[in-house]
Amino acid sequence: MVASNATGCQATVQHLLQQMPQWKETTSPGSHAVLSRIQRCRTAHLGYHAYRCTDSNCGAMQYVYHSCRNRHCPGCGNSKKEEWIEARMKELLPVKYYHAVFTLPHQLNSLVMGNRKAMFTLLFDAASYALLKFANDENYLGAQPGIIAVLHTWGQQLSFHPHIHCIVSGGGNDKNKRWKEAVKVKHKFLFPTKAVRPVYRAYFLKQLQQQIDKGIITMTEDQHADWLTLRTALYAMDWIVDFKEPMGGPAQVLEYLGRYTHKVAISNHRIKRIDKDNNVTFEYKDYTDDGKKKPMTITGEEFLRRYEQHLLPPRFCKIRHYGYLGNYKRKQRVNEILAQMDLPQHAAQLQVSTAIRIIEKFGTDAMLCSSCKKAKLELMYVVAIGGKKEVQRE
Repeated sequence: MVASNATGCQATVQHLLQQMPQWKETTSPGSHAVLSRIQRCRTAHLGYHAYRCTDSNCGAMQYVYHSCRNRHCPGCGNSKKEEWIEARMKELLPVKYYHAVFTLPHQLNSLVMGNRKAMFTLLFDAASYALLKFANDENYLGAQPGIIAVLHTWGQQLSFHPHIHCIVSGGGNDKNKRWKEAVKVKHKFLFPTKAVRPVYRAYFLKQLQQQIDKGIITMTEDQHADWLTLRTALYAMDWIVDFKEPMGGPAQVLEYLGRYTHKVAISNHRIKRIDKDNNVTFEYKDYTDDGKKKPMTITGEEFLRRYEQHLLPPRFCKIRHYGYLGNYKRKQRVNEILAQMDLPQHAAQLQVSTAIRIIEKFGTDAMLCSSCKKAKLELMYVVAIGGKKEVQRE
C-alpha cells in the first residue's frame, strides 16, 4: 500500500510543506531557506531541462525538473551517496572493521541546540580522541587505525539525540609506519567499553569547560546558574558508548556506509499518511519493545518542529576521517599499506554519469523517450531560476 496525503499523493516532507502554506509562521527563520528548497524540489520553481524525442514521427517533449540538491532533503542525495561509497571502496582493506557509537547525555541537549557547530565539533573531537588514544596504546593495538565518523542527531521519533557512528579498522600504522593488524582481540570491540567511556567523558567535559571559559560556547543566564551543578552530575554519569560486533570485512562495511552516511532525519517511506488537517502519521521502531515498528501521529506543526531540529549548520561537515584515513595524503597512505600487504593498489575512481547510474540501478535508460520508447531524447533548452538558457549546438 502506498502512503498518501489528503489529496491522494504520496505522503512526503515536501507534500506537507506544500499542503501547509503557513509553515513559515511555526518554524524558525534560520530553517526557512532549507525548508523552502525542499518544498520546491523537482518543481518548475527550481527550473527544468526540456528534451525532445529525436524521432520526427514522435517529437514528444519531456521535462525534467531540477532537484533542490539539499543534503537534508529526503528526495535528494542518493547519487551523492553512491559516489561517496565508491570513493570509500578505494580505501577499504581486507581486514575486520569495528562499529562504535558515542552518545551525548540528553541533559546537554539545550546547550547543543544553542551551540550546534561548536558542540558537534567537540563530539567528533572527543570520540576520535578516545579511539585513537586506546588504539595507540601498546596494550591494545599499538597503531593508528583508520576511522570514519558520521554525525546523526535524531532518534526514531525525530527526537533530538546527537550521536556519532564510527567504523574503525582492525589494524593500523605503528610508530614506524608499518602495518600492524589486531590479531587477538579480548573484547567485543578492539578496546574495553568500560575503559573508553570515562576517557571520552573526561575529554569532552574538559574541552567543553575551556570553550565556555573562552566564550566559544555561550549560555543563557539560567544555564550559567545551573552549570556547576550540571557539570558535577555529568561527571558522575556513565556516558553511553556502544561497541557493536565486528564487521566481517569490506562488504559489510559498504552495507553499513550505505545505511548510515547520507541518512536524513526521516525518509519519505516512513511517512504513512498526511490528512486534511495536516496531521502526520509515520512509522518508528520501538527499541523498548524489541524494535517493533509502530505508528505515531502528530500535528504537522510538531512534525516540522522536530524535523528542523536536525538541520545542520551551513557547510558543516558531518562525515569526518581520522588516523590513516585523515584527509591529508590519504591515498598515498592507503597505497603504502596495500604495498606492505603485497596487494595491488586501488584503481582510480571513474566518473560515472547520472544516466549510466540510472541504467545500472533501475535498468532504465533516462534518455529514452517515454512516449515512443524507441528513440533517444535531445536536450533543447534549460530553464533555470534566472531564466531560459538555449543549448548551443555545433
